Amino acid sequence: MQSDFYPNYSIEYSNPLRTQSTHIKSGNTIITDAPTDNHGKGEAFSPTDLLSSSLISCVMTIIGIAANRDSIEIVSMNAEVAKEMSSNPRRVTKVCALIHISLKGATEKDAERLKRIGLACPVARSLSSDLVQDIKFNINFSES
Repeated sequence: MQSDFYPNYSIEYSNPLRTQSTHIKSGNTIITDAPTDNHGKGEAFSPTDLLSSSLISCVMTIIGIAANRDSIEIVSMNAEVAKEMSSNPRRVTKVCALIHISLKGATEKDAERLKRIGLACPVARSLSSDLVQDIKFNINFSES
């Protein structure tokens, strides 16, 4: 390992088909299991579930950063996420999501800008252009 290598997390494998990732700074952990359709127990997120979750979490985080910067209050934000897999080669081919956002102090123009900024998040830009990112938004405007 290089002397200037400073890991952010560590990962340990345990049988059967499980990993535990530990965030070094906080000590928080994430467990993954292989899915039932790929020889696993499916008792936790699979690595491909985390890929899909990472994409949508990144979109939502970037929207939050931009809204905060522009003094737009996010009253609530949540999403439903699904992924589609192919078998040859086995990979995620499509991530679908519906992100629900309730904004206070925003206009339609602000909402469109937030969506555009979110869809250009670092995870979205890091994934293959072969991966279909079907991300839709349901945005409501709150007065109180």
